[in-house]
Order: sequence, then structure tokens, then C-alpha cells
Amino acid sequence: MTSNNQSMVILYADDDPEDRMLIQEAFEEIGTDKIDLHFVEDGEDLMHYLNHEGQFSDTEQFPVPDLILLDLNMPKKDGREALKEIKDSDALRHIPVVVLTTSNAEEDIQSSYSLGVSSFITKPVSFGALVETVKTLGKYWFEIVQLPQ
Repeated sequence: MTSNNQSMVILYADDDPEDRMLIQEAFEEIGTDKIDLHFVEDGEDLMHYLNHEGQFSDTEQFPVPDLILLDLNMPKKDGREALKEIKDSDALRHIPVVVLTTSNAEEDIQSSYSLGVSSFITKPVSFGALVETVKTLGKYWFEIVQLPQ
């Protein structure tokens, strides 16, 4: 879904409802007409969504994402565990994963890249900085890189 005329499906996994709302507002701020943004609240729901299990079994309503934005610290199954499962799966490992977290700990950065993350971003503190981060993220992932179809 990387053509300029098609929408891109982004799946954002974060347990914090305020962070989910801010990400949605940031994408709206930059214009979301080509972005189909979906949310899950924890690592278990992320894996259920990706494997089309339970409430996520409808593949039209819950399409395979072109990009996953992943918080590291979530209940039930944290982002590290989910990232390992994604990158261990033949069916899922091609999906780029960007860690978007409050952590800037070197241990988290190292372990995320060791598990195969595409990028690691520490969440900006202000909404304005978040919008700028989303703009840059959007330009890179939606305009510059070629993703598998």
C-alpha cells in the first residue's frame, strides 16, 4: 500500500488512551486522507489483530497494517514480547515496526534493534513536537521508502 494513491494502514499499539488520542490528533493535524489508523490497547490485542483472531477476525475491518507503531510498556504482553513474536513470524516479519515510547533507555534501544525494530523514537513531550515527529515519520514511511505489498 505504498503507492501515493492508496491509503496506508497504520496500527498503533499503546495502552494509554491519552497517547492514542494525541497520535490520532497529530495524524489529523498533518492530514489523514491517505492514512487508515487503527488502535489496539496492549500486546495481546496487537497479536490478535495481526493474526485476525477473535474480535479482529474481519480482515476488511482490520486490514494487515503497512506500519506498526509500538509502545514498549503495555499490560498483558509488552511491546518487547510482541516485537519478538512479530519478527519470529514468517507471515508478519515483513511489516515495519517503529517503537514509539516514553523510554530513552539505552537498554530498550539496544534490545529493540536486536529484536528487529525498524526505528526507535522517544515520544516527544509537547503536542507540537509530536506533530513534527508524525510529519517526519509520515514523510519517511509514506513518501520515501518502498514497502512490500
